[in-house]
Amino acid sequence: MTRRPVDTGDPDRLYMVTGGRSRADDAFDLVTLVVSECEPTAGMQSEHVRILEMCRHPTAVVEISAELKLPITVVRILLGDLLAMGRITARHPRAAQSVASLPDSALLKEVLHGLRNL
Repeated sequence: MTRRPVDTGDPDRLYMVTGGRSRADDAFDLVTLVVSECEPTAGMQSEHVRILEMCRHPTAVVEISAELKLPITVVRILLGDLLAMGRITARHPRAAQSVASLPDSALLKEVLHGLRNL
């Protein structure tokens, strides 16, 4: 099995898709969930249309990139366009709870012991 590079897209095509931009919006990380807020309209860029159709249900940025077969940076640029137009919303994953806010391990052991006694 031979390994191919991840980004096999034609640089000229990627340049056209992003309108020559190379800096992506930092608002999107790999696990950010994206949801469409409207239906595609006539005259939209085909990649934007595909994103809106794909994101009818919450979809992670990394999934969008894989489905479109485009590099993450290009997808983040396209998502930035859609976010600026108000056509999508982005939901960032919640930060993990701190260890201090988790239940005490002694309490969890007591609960487990009680469940085993049932």
